[in-house]
Amino acid sequence: MTNSYRMKPRVRRHRRVRKVVAGTAARPRLCVFRSLRAIYAQVVDDETGRTLAQANSLEAEARTEGIYPGNATAAVAVGKLIGARALAAGLTQVVFDRGGNLYHGRVKAVAEAAREAGLEF
Repeated sequence: MTNSYRMKPRVRRHRRVRKVVAGTAARPRLCVFRSLRAIYAQVVDDETGRTLAQANSLEAEARTEGIYPGNATAAVAVGKLIGARALAAGLTQVVFDRGGNLYHGRVKAVAEAAREAGLEF
């Protein structure tokens, strides 16, 4: 799918960001993936290659009645959910990885909701 004319610039930006942003055991990476249908977030320790917490807008906990899983309201729910799950896993500080997307709209909504839930980045 990376051959799409829309995906190439995002993938190029993501690779450029990933040269600098890496998650450690003390400060894992909170990465966000945005599709047209949903938004996904996961906390990853890049040293061991393990996912420590994850959430997406298609889960029952993140969905509310009448809300489309691909909008900003669902992104706020995902941010709160990933923040709570990361805190339950004993994580307070993370590094934010926007996945090559602009820090705007749904990506920004996830980040701000995760901050409100108690994550520091």
